[in-house]
Amino acid sequence: MLGLSQALLSAGARRLLVSLSVLMHLGILASFKYMPFLLATWGSLAHQTPPKWSWVYPLGISFFCFQSMTYTIDLYRGEGRPIKSLLAHFSAVSFFPTTLSGPITRVLALAPQMEKTGRKLEPAESGRAFYRIGLGLLKKLLIADFLGENLVMRVFDTPNLYTGLECMVAVYAYAAQLYYDFSGYTDIAIGSAMLLGLKLPENFNRPYQALNISEFWRRWHISLSNWLRDYLYYSLPGKRRRGASYWNLVATMLIGGLWHGAAWTFVAWGGLHGLALAAHHGYRSWRGNRPAPESRAMRLALRLGTAHFVIFAWVFFRASSLENAWDVLSRIASMTASLANVSAPVAVVLLIAAAAHYFPRQWNERCATLYSKAPFFAQAAILAALIVAIEYVAVTGAAPFLYTQF
Repeated sequence: MLGLSQALLSAGARRLLVSLSVLMHLGILASFKYMPFLLATWGSLAHQTPPKWSWVYPLGISFFCFQSMTYTIDLYRGEGRPIKSLLAHFSAVSFFPTTLSGPITRVLALAPQMEKTGRKLEPAESGRAFYRIGLGLLKKLLIADFLGENLVMRVFDTPNLYTGLECMVAVYAYAAQLYYDFSGYTDIAIGSAMLLGLKLPENFNRPYQALNISEFWRRWHISLSNWLRDYLYYSLPGKRRRGASYWNLVATMLIGGLWHGAAWTFVAWGGLHGLALAAHHGYRSWRGNRPAPESRAMRLALRLGTAHFVIFAWVFFRASSLENAWDVLSRIASMTASLANVSAPVAVVLLIAAAAHYFPRQWNERCATLYSKAPFFAQAAILAALIVAIEYVAVTGAAPFLYTQF
């Protein structure tokens, strides 16, 4: 209704309407997700017991609010026409595969597809859909859950019981766990949408191969990166002034950190990425038109440096508190060298996860093509084999997807 109303109002009225829409969504998000954090912080500063705020916020509220806000903002900017079907609009905003963990999908991109559903899927299309779903299950259950259950959770819960080297391996394992868990969910969401004749945006592009932190954010959680850029960063004042643009980058990433959760660990994580993005932005301005280094050795060094910065920052993302993050990092700094608590299966799965991340992209495309062209009984046999492998290898009971908590 807000979208339809915008087409009939003056520019000032439309500006007021979109402002009310944004404030309404942010108010809902703040009330459910951030009020306990704000009250606890206020109580700590005032040395008083904060009032209780025990609401349980709905699953996927962050993704729901962000997807819903795209509609009125896009209409205000003149980037699309109002959706006449309320059913298509609400179906797009609350589309079940994306509500819990994305990808954040623009309503104006998804709703028109829903208005045209009903066509029959070709066998190759359904084959590709089941391939994506199977790939997502493999990532989640055979890699992410295995690493999380057998190393990451144990080390982050009690880091002082492990050596520095074991803590370092656990941090690497968490980087793999988070990527395979989140990208696995994305694969399942995209595959599920394909079965319904819908196309969702890709959300990952081998992020740990990025040459710099800016490229990392063009490869990791792409839909959130685009949302923060298009609806937050571009809306901040002074973006054309060099100094202001640096502060805007930091502010954008601080807000991006808080979007993940109301905790100082997410503020620290967002702040680190904001400072890194500002530093890289400044470096690019200083470099000007001079060519970037092209040697293989330099590119490898840049990839390793970027990946290790990201992995270091994940410590704050995973830690239950700043003290917990400090415990993990201080254990790593102790340089105690023993891997007695890292089992051989964990090491093998971690090596497979690292190697798979560097497979050429065309290999995955070829596998998808071969699977989609295979006879139905062959596709079913492969899926059955995957289910059997999950039954024998995966940890007992599937853990919730990590990003459902955000």
